[in-house]
Amino acid sequence: MKKPLIALATSLLISSPAAFAASTVDLTVRGLIIPSACTPSLSSNGVIDHGKISAKDLNTDNPTHIGTHNLTLAVSCDAAIPFALHSIDNRAGSSIMSSDYGLGLINGDQKLGWFSLTLSNPVADGTAVQPIASFNGQDNWYSERVWNAGLYMSVASMDDPTQPVPVQELVAQLQVQTIIARTDGLDLSNEVTLDGSATLEVKYL
Repeated sequence: MKKPLIALATSLLISSPAAFAASTVDLTVRGLIIPSACTPSLSSNGVIDHGKISAKDLNTDNPTHIGTHNLTLAVSCDAAIPFALHSIDNRAGSSIMSSDYGLGLINGDQKLGWFSLTLSNPVADGTAVQPIASFNGQDNWYSERVWNAGLYMSVASMDDPTQPVPVQELVAQLQVQTIIARTDGLDLSNEVTLDGSATLEVKYL
């Protein structure tokens, strides 16, 4: 889950007759290795298959909602720790709205559509909690169900949405709604594959 980070420190020594005080600079690398780890999982292996859709069934002048699916999102940790889930749109730039997740491009420039995520009914270690969100995963947490692309989601007690709580076993419902863009601007003369993809990664708080 963690990509290797290489820290390179360089010192440039410049000497002059007038001053020597500013000849070095310090670089500090910080972090924390924790003994616990969390594993996320999705029901149906995280795959939603809409099957074959006729282009004639799609709206020419309005987006077409082609389905709503509910998946079970689970996160299992070695011990109770605070964490967040960060979403990454693997088809970034192919959705009309940057807050939603793209379905890919037709002919390299036509945006096929998008899907949205909603997190609801989370239960942490047998206790009902509420979904919360943060733009940076560090502070300014607020109550939120809609999981926009790039947002950090966590859970909090029902009476305080500003602070993520430690969790060992989390189960929640993840609703996925899929929409095809209006087709008057799309080339559907050939078969087009819905190519939505997102990554949900655990971030330890």
